[in-house]
Amino acid sequence: MIRRDFVKAALTATGASLTGAVAASDNWHSQPASLPKNKFKLAYAPHFGMFEGHAGKDPIDQLRFMADTGFTALEDNGMMGRTPEMQEKIGKELTRLGMKMGVFVVDKGGNGANTLAAGKPEYVDIFLNGCKRAVEVAKRCGAKYMTVVPGDFERNLPIGIQTGNVIDALRRGADILAPHGLVMVLEPLSDNPNLFLRTSDQTYEICRAVNSPACKILFDVYHMQKNEGHIIPHINWCWNEIAYFQIGDNPGRKEPTTGEINYKNVFRHVYQKAKADNKEFIWGMEHGNSKPGKDGELALIQAYVESDSFAV
Repeated sequence: MIRRDFVKAALTATGASLTGAVAASDNWHSQPASLPKNKFKLAYAPHFGMFEGHAGKDPIDQLRFMADTGFTALEDNGMMGRTPEMQEKIGKELTRLGMKMGVFVVDKGGNGANTLAAGKPEYVDIFLNGCKRAVEVAKRCGAKYMTVVPGDFERNLPIGIQTGNVIDALRRGADILAPHGLVMVLEPLSDNPNLFLRTSDQTYEICRAVNSPACKILFDVYHMQKNEGHIIPHINWCWNEIAYFQIGDNPGRKEPTTGEINYKNVFRHVYQKAKADNKEFIWGMEHGNSKPGKDGELALIQAYVESDSFAV
């Protein structure tokens, strides 16, 4: 049997099994043994809400559904906005399920928080306070990585001065996180042209200048496809500073196989390179579902089963 036929057959069996499990009980967690558990090679991290159709609205039930279907990590950008009690509850359940906590976003808060390039002390103080609060959140939920976005350009300053301002602020943030073994991951984005951090090589340069194990790159394949393309070479060039990946196909920002990015090749390349270097990465599933409802959730799982099968 050639590979594509094998994958097709495997996906058909997986889909039938999943559909049967759902039909047997809408309250999935009453019969967890009936769910097929995929053995993904990479640590994919869904978000809360991604499987709400099957698991309901309770975050803990959603975690259990993720674990029962084979996902081994969680990503929650809004973790800092949750109550300390819920942060602890999520952390304990992740530990019980043997799952890892992926990134959450450092909530800097306040007006002007997204202008580290300006070098204004009040903006830097807001950022540093966010780092201090993030340390406590990370302890409660068991996180190691947290997303930092330097924010917008300060267009009345030369680009080199802006870059220096960002580096100075990030060094101070890294000094807060490093003693706790935590890592801020800088995310270049494509959301709008006003954002200061846009490409992986720019982020690499800044991480090298900060020169701390607490400051690395979050390589979001979706954003980098939009801003620079040439995905695998950029991963290779930035490899030593990458600590985390995020996923989303383009166009549409949905699950792999729905757009133009060949995630099968990307997953295989990173899997092989990481194995050779004895590294492991969490892959945040920062995308929507291409189809609504339970059928869309099943299609998403099947897309990961298919794409992950190429990581050999």
